[in-house]
Amino acid sequence: MSTATHALPDLAVRTAGLTKHYGSRAVVDSIDLELPRGVISGFVGPNGAGKTTTLRMLLGLIRPSAGTGEVFGHSIAHPAEYLSRVGSLIEAPAFYPTISGRRNLEILASLGRHNMRRVDTLLGQVGLGDRGGDRFKSYSLGMKQRLGIAAALLPEPDLLVLDEPTNGLDPAGIREVRALLRELADDGLTVVVSSHLLGEIQTICDHLVVIDDGKLRFQGSIDGLLGAQTAEVIAIPEHTGDLQRLAELCTHAGHVGRIEGAAVHAPAPAEWAPELNRLAMGRGITLAALSVNRGTLEDAFFAMTANDDHAILAHPQESEVAA
Repeated sequence: MSTATHALPDLAVRTAGLTKHYGSRAVVDSIDLELPRGVISGFVGPNGAGKTTTLRMLLGLIRPSAGTGEVFGHSIAHPAEYLSRVGSLIEAPAFYPTISGRRNLEILASLGRHNMRRVDTLLGQVGLGDRGGDRFKSYSLGMKQRLGIAAALLPEPDLLVLDEPTNGLDPAGIREVRALLRELADDGLTVVVSSHLLGEIQTICDHLVVIDDGKLRFQGSIDGLLGAQTAEVIAIPEHTGDLQRLAELCTHAGHVGRIEGAAVHAPAPAEWAPELNRLAMGRGITLAALSVNRGTLEDAFFAMTANDDHAILAHPQESEVAA
């Protein structure tokens, strides 16, 4: 009897009220996820927020205490029906230490009945083409992470789930993994990346899920989240003696100006910057510099998680998902 459900065709993952209790504590608290296909979705949140527990439930590694979930339209209560389409790297990869990286992948390919000829291709994809013959125990932490990603790609998955994939990588390695994941997503693979590196998530991901204290705080496009933040217009007058007048001008225009060093900062939409320039000119104030700070993912994250009363909840249909 088929357990396939009627999940929306453009969603790779969907959950409703997904919950996991350990004793009296809700590690994951009634999460409703909607992860679109063919994009890189970033899972972010503080340590212990519930990210890895959520991913483990989606992969059938642990059972939810309540709620439902679907992966490619199949219930997470029956993971055998979709796991052949999923590759994953959850926490630290485990390999035989005394044999080579290539041999480790060959063993996994044999056990999983995957195409053995993909092993060398995958080693090259993750930047280990010249180190495949070396013993796993000689690998650095970053190299072990790369081999773990190669192992996750062995089944030629439609969904790739990676928990902290850039852990231990140097800047060059991070760029290589970023390029690899973008290439995979551009080819139609759905990628879910869990990370605490907010700058990296902002760079690599199209879609964002923020989890804090087991609760969903936001899901939707990163552009949508950043666009919802109030930007800050920063103006530097040619003469520091005009700072006070410039700050007052901003305030009178409805954007409270504050003086920081040699600049005036005013929370305002980016589109207001040209108007400020015109207003300053009208008052005889020459601006030496005018810029807009649109905020970062880190700013938005701390704004969401600092106070439960001001947490943001959104869904993909409320903010356009980047393709």
